[in-house]
Amino acid sequence: MNQRPFLVFALAFTALCFLPSRAAAQRLEDSTKPIAGMRKNPPRLYALRHARIVQGKNRVIERGDIIIRNGTIEAVGQNLEIPADARVIDLDGLYVWPGFIELQSQLGIAETKKGQKTVRRGASHWNPMVVTQWQAAEQYLPTRKELEALRKNGFTTALVSGREGIFKGQSALVLLGDDAIQRSILDTGVAQHISMRPGRDRKQYPNSLMGVIALIRQTMLDATWYANGGASVEQNVSLAALAPLFAQAPPAMTRAQGLFFEVGNELNIPRALKIANEFGLDTWLFGSGQEYRQIARLAKARTKLILPLNFPKAPEVEGLLEADNVSLLTLQNWELAATNPVRLFRAGIPFALSSAGLKGPDAFMKAMRKIIAAGLPEEEALAALTLAPARMLGRYDSKMSGALGSIDAKKIANLIVTTGPIFDKDSEILETWVSGRRYEIKKRPAFDPTGLWALDCKLDDKAAPVTFTLELSGKADKLSGKLNDLPSGKSSTGENSIKLRKAQLENNRLVLSFKGEKLGFPGVVRMSGAISKKAIKGSGLLPDGTSFDWSGTWSKASAKKKKEEKKEAGTAAADQPLLYPPGAYGRAKAPIQEAAILLTNATIWTSGPMGKLVGADIYMKNGVIAAIGPNLTVSSDNVLRINAKGKHVTPGLIDAHSHSAISGGVNEGTQSCTAEVRIQDVINPHSINLYRELAGGLTVINLLHGSANPIGGQMAVIKLRWGSQAEEMLFAEAAPGIKFALGENVKQSNWGDDFKTRYPQTRMGVETYIRDRFQAALDYRKQDGRNQGGNGTGAKRRDLELDCLLEIIDKKRMVHCHSYRQDEILMLMRVAESYGFRICTFQHVLEGYKVAEHLARHGAMASTFSDWWAYKFEVIDAIPFNGSLMRENGVIVSFNSDSSELARRMNLEAAKAVKYGGTSEEEALKFVTLNPAKQLRIEQYVGSLEVGKHADFVIWSGHPLSTFTRCEQTWIEGRKYFDLEEDKRMRAAAAKERRRLIQKVLAADPEQEDKKGKKKEAGQ
Repeated sequence: MNQRPFLVFALAFTALCFLPSRAAAQRLEDSTKPIAGMRKNPPRLYALRHARIVQGKNRVIERGDIIIRNGTIEAVGQNLEIPADARVIDLDGLYVWPGFIELQSQLGIAETKKGQKTVRRGASHWNPMVVTQWQAAEQYLPTRKELEALRKNGFTTALVSGREGIFKGQSALVLLGDDAIQRSILDTGVAQHISMRPGRDRKQYPNSLMGVIALIRQTMLDATWYANGGASVEQNVSLAALAPLFAQAPPAMTRAQGLFFEVGNELNIPRALKIANEFGLDTWLFGSGQEYRQIARLAKARTKLILPLNFPKAPEVEGLLEADNVSLLTLQNWELAATNPVRLFRAGIPFALSSAGLKGPDAFMKAMRKIIAAGLPEEEALAALTLAPARMLGRYDSKMSGALGSIDAKKIANLIVTTGPIFDKDSEILETWVSGRRYEIKKRPAFDPTGLWALDCKLDDKAAPVTFTLELSGKADKLSGKLNDLPSGKSSTGENSIKLRKAQLENNRLVLSFKGEKLGFPGVVRMSGAISKKAIKGSGLLPDGTSFDWSGTWSKASAKKKKEEKKEAGTAAADQPLLYPPGAYGRAKAPIQEAAILLTNATIWTSGPMGKLVGADIYMKNGVIAAIGPNLTVSSDNVLRINAKGKHVTPGLIDAHSHSAISGGVNEGTQSCTAEVRIQDVINPHSINLYRELAGGLTVINLLHGSANPIGGQMAVIKLRWGSQAEEMLFAEAAPGIKFALGENVKQSNWGDDFKTRYPQTRMGVETYIRDRFQAALDYRKQDGRNQGGNGTGAKRRDLELDCLLEIIDKKRMVHCHSYRQDEILMLMRVAESYGFRICTFQHVLEGYKVAEHLARHGAMASTFSDWWAYKFEVIDAIPFNGSLMRENGVIVSFNSDSSELARRMNLEAAKAVKYGGTSEEEALKFVTLNPAKQLRIEQYVGSLEVGKHADFVIWSGHPLSTFTRCEQTWIEGRKYFDLEEDKRMRAAAAKERRRLIQKVLAADPEQEDKKGKKKEAGQ
């Protein structure tokens, strides 16, 4: 044989392999990485045929085709012309859906280890919780397992954000395929993500919710300053990352720009919206699942809303003690959580859905079925995972590159292939397509064997074949079944069917086994056969080892009973009217303001010039007192008449020192001065303390920052308008105020060894520090735009802390100071006088009796405890006569609670001034009415019953200073916010609702079902 031609060919082929060929040098069309070795060039042209295509909301193509070229949908429709070089995939009998989009994910972002501190590098923000420059795209490194978990639930795209910080940095939009990361990232800098949770380090500012909000506002202001000239003074990569949002001539914003707030609870929704509105920015809200409580506000807001599906677990109510510890609010939220999307949909509020927080492979689809059972239409559920998030991302329009959210030409080929309607319990996700790449979730059998088969079995060579029916049910990968129509004479028991021990489809091979006693063969019969189209042919083995042949033909599909989803936990709950606040004592609507009220025959304690009136009347009109006196006559019929004979009436009580309704901590104790934080940002209108205090006759409270620092935060005076939103509770006319503090707390005497570094640590250091902050404020006032980085434009960096301190110096903001010792009280008055203002009120002021004349001369008022003494060393000289002694020396004195419990009986606190010091009853009552009103600068509106003042009053069963007396009604501006009789009805209603919900939990506790399942498995 001549070997020469073969040798020439071999040498030529070897030479070609080592030449720098075009193929070897070629790079992938969408990658910059050089190819190592032979390139991978899989076909990128597919034709998916004969599927039921759900293109999007209410758009379905029966038996349609999809052509995909290079990751993009080229065409979709019926009877398309299939390109000759396309890889054809027949999806006959299957469904195709648009891929889901996840808008809240930390996929591929490494978690910070416990105890690991964030290290600031370079020209970044002073606060390590502000990492606006952080880019998810630079840290994104997902594992295959993480990607597969999302794809198994139908997700093909995700918005990935950071894990740490308050300003968490900028998110990236990624495709969830296994491509190189550079090809998986669709977009960077999509939104600036903000968490409304403080950090884990108690010593790192901020460690309270009010501090978080203050930091966000200050950072926004700093970014505005930086964008408009501040960059000429300092370089700050954190502010530079925000600056484009605030520049005077910002670049055109495309797609999804703005702030992405992770609110954590429904009360943070108005707080986040207020920040965004203040700075005029586009807003995203990732909710808590309780947005149904903020429907009215969300309906007005223009925001991108994402709802979580991690519903609360059933509370533990099996034991009596455990049930007592579960609040009505918790029970209500458990029942109503799945109705959250339903209620928002009915209100016309657009939203997307998120799987964030769900654990377990089946949790997402279970949650989706739950909200559908609750009443959300399936097409809306689909839209909330596809169309809605695509629109929020600005990627729904097919005209733009990288469009998502539906199955349309020119959009990214992100698809889901299922066996049936995607949210049905029996449907399975078989494939997920990401950017035109196919990911098999579950291998699809060539043939579905479920149904009825006619079998012929040659069990005996001498006898005729035995015929019977094989009935297979279930899914292709989890079959069950039985043999029916057994031949007569074979069954020794007379029963006409045999349950299969095993039924399994492996590739195209069906394996069966069953007990053979009913056919006369003691033991187990085993059979195996190959399926070809609708026929089976195979062999079997009897218990005695005898082999036999068998065959079968498929006759018809079994009639499947469609299981109806339980609606009881859903639509019924979605139709329930909501009460506000949630939990006990909520109302369907606010109390009406009576047009006119005539209260007659009462003993009226006016706390004003008229003193105490016996058998007198009060006439109130439109929430304001119109007349007081005996025998008032009103001609109009449209008057609510209250006969108060035998009753006593007082002004609404006022607490000058409270922390009763503050969310997220009453102290921002990380810094010695936190004048920038505001209590008004964190008022909790849901606090049950407010209702309980109304039941004690309280109508106004002064919400103060705690005493952790020399200069604390700004206070908020509120009226106890139970059932109102936080901003509706604010007493708009009250003078702005701020909390200062002196003594052991601020120098951290009892904080422990971990708190020995914050300045000041001594009482003399406290004075020095306060003086230094006031001097800093005066220096700040002198600064202009040029030396603040205004670049000659006059722009000045606003400092919220120093702005507040200047308001004090300018006498626009009142100082209320926590104090105990006489030396410190005198010190702060001297400091104030040196800066030209006066201390408004000393709080607690337990040694005030020692310096009462100095307080009066300075003009300071005193809000003290009635009879607290000796509870720590610095109050060792406190005496219960303190209030009376200060009043006798000309000081305006109030008694405060500093306690949500004590605030329920402030009338009895006032009575102690009669016991300790002999103060008259009328003057003692002023300690909780007119005097605190004066301290809050609201005495022209409340504090006494006088013509022209607000109709805030309390009806008592007897003498208001008696321990036997009960508050029967509390009115604010002509609205009855508390009524003893109504309270009884509300208590009964709450108890009834608790019983109903506890029984519902007991009847539907999934944990109990799990236990039953485990016991069953153990028994098997």
